Amino acid sequence: MGYMLASRKTKKDNTLVKVGDVVIGGDHLTVIAGPCAVEDRDRYIKVALQLKKLGVQMLRGGAFKPRTSPYAFQGLAEKGLDILEEAKRITGLPVVTEVMDTRDIELVARCADVIQIGSRNMQNFILLKEAGRTGKPVLLKRGLSATIEEWLMAAEYVMNEGNSQVIMCERGIRTFETHTRNTLDISAIPAIKHLSHLPVIVDPSHASGKWGMVAPLSKAAVAAGADGLLIEVHPCPDEALCDGGQSLTPGNFADLINEIIPVAEAVGRKCLFKTKPLVNKSIM
Repeated sequence: MGYMLASRKTKKDNTLVKVGDVVIGGDHLTVIAGPCAVEDRDRYIKVALQLKKLGVQMLRGGAFKPRTSPYAFQGLAEKGLDILEEAKRITGLPVVTEVMDTRDIELVARCADVIQIGSRNMQNFILLKEAGRTGKPVLLKRGLSATIEEWLMAAEYVMNEGNSQVIMCERGIRTFETHTRNTLDISAIPAIKHLSHLPVIVDPSHASGKWGMVAPLSKAAVAAGADGLLIEVHPCPDEALCDGGQSLTPGNFADLINEIIPVAEAVGRKCLFKTKPLVNKSIM
């Protein structure tokens, strides 16, 4: 076994990843939400404030975007980080954003409360080492075709730099099925819980690629023991520059929260959300 630091045999108790006042891996269900990409200042601030009202604990948003096509929107880079910083100041919520290149590590680390390593970079070992050296919590997405052992070995690269604050993120894997963007591996949640002490969250947006499937996949993930969810929410999905088809509106997200609460409570998870979020959906 090559993942000694991440192994449950090495550490019996669950690791709690602390991000400000947010604790991932404890009794509470953690929900991180926001647009796939930071597209412009006004829209991002608006949706960040709406998510704050709903009780979201952390914001997500990509300033650097890895895209299959070189002609697709690649993110706003440093300008996007500035918008994330402003959203953080206004809402008081920590932010999660992705780093793609070792040359951008310091820049991203100055803004991000949690550094995300995307699925395409899960085995970029130099990037994993550099992310580990920042001392910031690292959200590690599972690679498109990675086995659970390979995923844990990637976490080991981060932890081997003295950084134990790693959050595993299941976001679907590539299978023969083409109806969905990827295939969400629900079994990965109890598998990681058995093999490792690290917390596990699930990204149902990238797993399905279809906004209508986000709610049922979220409920399944929570029922299977996920410590949190990473969900894409956009004020106008039809106009999104990135992944609009898998993004919820704030109103649909409010409905999702109401559906998740009883599932979370049934499996012993505490929720910071109210059963009826204080949101006027007519303005969303």
